[in-house]
Amino acid sequence: MVSRSYSNLLDLASGDTPSFGREKKRLPRVATVAGVLSELDDDNSNSVSSDAPSSVSQERMIIVGNQLPLRAHRSPDGSGGWCFSWDEDSLLLQLKDGLGEDLEVIYIGCLKEQIDPSEQDDVAQTLLETFKCVPAFIPPELFSKFYHGFCKQHLWPLFHYMLPLSPDLGGRFDRSLWRAYVSVNKIFADKVMEVISPEDDYVWVHDYHLMVLPTFLRKRFNRVKLGFFLHSPFPSSEIYRTLPVRDELLRALLNADLVGFHTFDYARHFLSCCSRMLGLTYQSKRGYVGLEYYGRTVSIKILPVGIHIGQLQSVLNLSETHSKVAELRDRFRGRTVILGVDDMDIFKGISLKLLAMEQLLKQHPDKRGRVVLVQIANPARGRGRDVQEVQAETKASMRRINETFGQPGYDPVVLMEAPLQFYERIAYYVIAECCLVTAVRDGMNLIPYEYVICRQGNEKLNETLGLNSLTPKKSMLVVSEFIGCSPSLSGAIRVNPWNIDAVAEAMDSALIVPEAEKQMRHEKHYRYVSTHDVAYWARSFVQDLERACRDHVRRRCWGIGFGLSFRVIALDPNFRKLSVEHIVSAYRRTNYRAFLLDYDSTMMLRGSVSAIPNAEAVGILNNLCRDPKNVVYIVSGKDRETLTEWFPSCEKLGIAAEHGYFVRSNYDAEWETCVSVPDFDWKQIAEPVMKLYTETTDGSAIETKESALVWNYQYADPDFGSCQAKELLDHLESVLANEPVSVKSGQHIVEVKPQGVNKGLVAERLLETMQQKGKLPDFVLCIGDDRSDEDMFEVIMSAREGPSLSPVAEVFACTVGQKPSKAKYYLEDTSEILRMLQGLANASEYATRSLPQSSPGVIIDRE
Repeated sequence: MVSRSYSNLLDLASGDTPSFGREKKRLPRVATVAGVLSELDDDNSNSVSSDAPSSVSQERMIIVGNQLPLRAHRSPDGSGGWCFSWDEDSLLLQLKDGLGEDLEVIYIGCLKEQIDPSEQDDVAQTLLETFKCVPAFIPPELFSKFYHGFCKQHLWPLFHYMLPLSPDLGGRFDRSLWRAYVSVNKIFADKVMEVISPEDDYVWVHDYHLMVLPTFLRKRFNRVKLGFFLHSPFPSSEIYRTLPVRDELLRALLNADLVGFHTFDYARHFLSCCSRMLGLTYQSKRGYVGLEYYGRTVSIKILPVGIHIGQLQSVLNLSETHSKVAELRDRFRGRTVILGVDDMDIFKGISLKLLAMEQLLKQHPDKRGRVVLVQIANPARGRGRDVQEVQAETKASMRRINETFGQPGYDPVVLMEAPLQFYERIAYYVIAECCLVTAVRDGMNLIPYEYVICRQGNEKLNETLGLNSLTPKKSMLVVSEFIGCSPSLSGAIRVNPWNIDAVAEAMDSALIVPEAEKQMRHEKHYRYVSTHDVAYWARSFVQDLERACRDHVRRRCWGIGFGLSFRVIALDPNFRKLSVEHIVSAYRRTNYRAFLLDYDSTMMLRGSVSAIPNAEAVGILNNLCRDPKNVVYIVSGKDRETLTEWFPSCEKLGIAAEHGYFVRSNYDAEWETCVSVPDFDWKQIAEPVMKLYTETTDGSAIETKESALVWNYQYADPDFGSCQAKELLDHLESVLANEPVSVKSGQHIVEVKPQGVNKGLVAERLLETMQQKGKLPDFVLCIGDDRSDEDMFEVIMSAREGPSLSPVAEVFACTVGQKPSKAKYYLEDTSEILRMLQGLANASEYATRSLPQSSPGVIIDRE
């Protein structure tokens, strides 16, 4: 089950070839010594080609999480050994129900117990053979920095919208904790390496503890089939952007094929962060949301996780559960129980819930002595002063409420701090008339789901409670609008947990709702929860992962970048990088050459304020123009006055302005129009509409051309600008429906121009002119970067079949960057474009080696 690319040095040194599942073999430990790795550690020696053949063909799922779904304890026989069993409460184990019986599953994660280094080899072998689990043994000091440090001190608070405004609130960013986080993720990557067959296996990584793991795996295997699911909230861009390592984490997640979130809000925040910080755009196609990232499509999955109903029902059938239910029924006889089940941490809102209970008893004296709030407080997963403060505040509130409203034999608040067995918690669900979940921020929270299933009950519980089995079940939920399960529970009473009065009124409403309505709400929730269980969630995720990885085989992939900036370029087999040597060779053996060069964002470097061409670009163009075999055109969206001003020294350069509406063959020629436009009266209609959107969109502007009007929102807020652009596009199409114009959107623009005007006209005109002069082109180079240049690509590619090109013509349609394009070649950026053009200029026998001097301070920029 291990690919040939396995690179464990211990095995290579011994000459053994590992094979898990086929023969017994001791599993060596990898990277278990203390230490940290720099986020810039590149580890090129372990970078493996994605084309390595696989040793197995059966698909497997490798599930990677912070903790293995196992329980561990010392053997009771006194031998000092370890005993292991499945943790039935673990989500990673429960999701296996949705993966199918024929799919082999391997788990990778840490153990909850510390294993002595002398025992780790034996434990690892036992877990692999018995449970198909691969443990990652993290040294205690490193694990503490990783989990209690970076995960719980930085990521967890930030993802729950808590900014480190002071040392008391999350603490300041600690680079050593970040290095520990990267180091542990690297160890997990090594563990995946031990068992993966990269061409066949799927890898599913879980939660924020392992957010940079996708980068390490993608680096080792460019075509790895990789999914990631985030089980916590994802904050808005205004919160997330405060994280010093924000780009590294975003780029790491984008190295997965599928990224999953519980709710649309979390996915929307992630997409907004990618847009604002990385400049990426996303689109929805046939119901699937995807991000284009270096030729790869990263799919976004939105689906809340469910619960394991079979496990709940089995616990409901236990005799211990029935006994506990009977005990609680007698204990709370004559009283109505409201139940809260929460972890003891700052985001679960326990103190706010108690304040709401206090308000309820103040405003509704009739509830005193009759209503009890039972609060089950699970132990906190983190540690620190904030947890101690929550505990102290919760106990103080409970004492105050009980002293104020308590009566002999009656405490309005019952706080359960001692750990409960699962069946005990289930019993509380069964007897509670209402479940109250008021977390101020939570990723999902499955407590309401468990409550609904338990209230459905079974025959034995009906007997215990003295209920008629034919009587419809009922339940009531009061849930915070800030938890992930809230959108799925349409029959719940949703509340803002910070509004104490509103929560108190919601509690009162839940208790006085008519019985028939309680039954209808319960039935609605039960129908949803029972059909959207954890198996449904896992099955849906894996199906989308298979779909997202479907094109892996036909794509050509290779990695670029160092450290955590590593990413994979994935291209269609017919779309390849333009080799300078190849095009120079073709250039030298041809006689009539045509050049069509987009200017905006192609001949200019990105990021400069000035758009004026620099001396290097002007010199290259002049050298190309001096060769009588060459006809060179700059094709731009700029107006003709600007282009005339920018290229005064390029006397032989042809220029097409305003996307081909104006054309001149050289500096001395007159400007001509490619399309006859009778009038521009439509501008009087379009311009007022554009002005309206300019006034309401800060950072936008109108660019007025002779043939067109352009609304530019490059400097506006990305999300608002994009939203306004869509509205403007619809508005203009509506008011200009009867005018002879086209309305199109582009890179940060909305443009109105006469129908038929496009850059393809320039290509057609150039090829026809050369044909008429008897200079049939046998070399054509066309370079562009955006949607407007696709018209040129289409013309020159189709011209190969017609009379306007030599039968042996070499045609190079080249786009800047990697994107879906009609071009067959690409170059990365402006610097590569200029380097390639310089190579062609140098290859010309008429080239002037020295570049002409130009005025100082002139640079190239991107529009």
